[in-house]
Amino acid sequence: MIRNTTKHQKMGWVLFLLYLALLVYFLFFAESFGRTDSVRSGYSYNLTPLKEIKRFWIYRDRLGMRAFLLNIVGNVVGFMPGGFFLPIVSRRSKKWYNTVLIGAGFSLFVETVQLVFQVGSFDVDDMILNTAGAGLGYILYRMVQRARIWRRHRARKQ
Repeated sequence: MIRNTTKHQKMGWVLFLLYLALLVYFLFFAESFGRTDSVRSGYSYNLTPLKEIKRFWIYRDRLGMRAFLLNIVGNVVGFMPGGFFLPIVSRRSKKWYNTVLIGAGFSLFVETVQLVFQVGSFDVDDMILNTAGAGLGYILYRMVQRARIWRRHRARKQ
C-alpha cells in the first residue's frame, strides 16, 4: 500500500490519518459537543430525511447561529477533508461516485456507532450532510488538480 506511492501520496496518507483521528475525537470524545458526562436513557435517532435540517433552518433564530453552524455547516465541512484526501490516497476514489459512496458508507458507520454506544444520535440528516461534504471535498480536489495541470501547461508554453 505505502511502498509504491509518491511523496504526495505519502503526505496525503499522513494528513488523511490525522484527519481521521481528529474526526473520531470530535465525533465521539469532544466534551464541547456534549460527548461525555451525559448518560442517555435509551437510543436517540431520526430516520426522517430533512427533518432536522428543516428544524435547524426554521428555528435558527431561537437555537442560535452557533447551533445552526455546528449542526448544518459542521457536518458538511467535517467530511470535506475525507472527500479531498480519498482520491489522493486511493486510486479507486479518483472516480467521484466512489468517493461519495465511501463517504456515505463511512457516515453510516459513524452514525451507527453513535447509536449503539449512545454517543450522539443516529440522524439520517447527518448522513445526507456528511455525504454532501465528501462530494464537495472531491470537487475541491478536482479543482486543485485542474489548477495544477493548467499551471504546468502554461509553464510549458512560455
